Amino acid sequence: MTIKAVFWDIGGVLLTNGWDREQRADVVARFGLDAQDFAERHKLAAPELERGRMTLAEYLGQVVFHTPRPFTPEDFRAAMEAESQPREEALALAQELGGRHRMYSLNNEGHDLNEHRIRTYHLDEFLLAFFTSCYLGVLKPNPAMYRLGLSLAQVRPDEAVMIDDRPQNAEAARSVGMHAVRYEHAAQLREELAALGVD
Repeated sequence: MTIKAVFWDIGGVLLTNGWDREQRADVVARFGLDAQDFAERHKLAAPELERGRMTLAEYLGQVVFHTPRPFTPEDFRAAMEAESQPREEALALAQELGGRHRMYSLNNEGHDLNEHRIRTYHLDEFLLAFFTSCYLGVLKPNPAMYRLGLSLAQVRPDEAVMIDDRPQNAEAARSVGMHAVRYEHAAQLREELAALGVD
């Protein structure tokens, strides 16, 4: 068995999550929004945002700026972007492996935030392509997303490994025949990848 391609989740592995529950709660509290109203509006809009069918400006218009606010969309967007922080050890490992292996992202994220994170943390220096939900129009853990990633990378499932922090996403990768590593921390990831011949 030879692993030809490594697929990385970004949020929760290479970086903190982009706009997950914890990040939303922090920003909502900081701006003094009604948490229940925000949560209900987010629930309806988020899948469209992450599938690339809604821009971040349209999402914010529906979820936050449906009523006058004492702050601007630019203020809110800056706060969203500031929630993204690097996972330094995982990033260092990915950069190290990038010179020796074909590597891609396979992640759920809206277009604007995804591009901000790629640009800010130079993810394009070691990832060859970004198979992100906003470009593919499908979300993990739908097995179709993993099959699309494999087709675009031109590798068989048994030649690929998926790295993800969410058990359900790792299980979905295995369901289509990929190897999968559930990320816990960088040392554990390095060890499990080495066992697959990725070192």
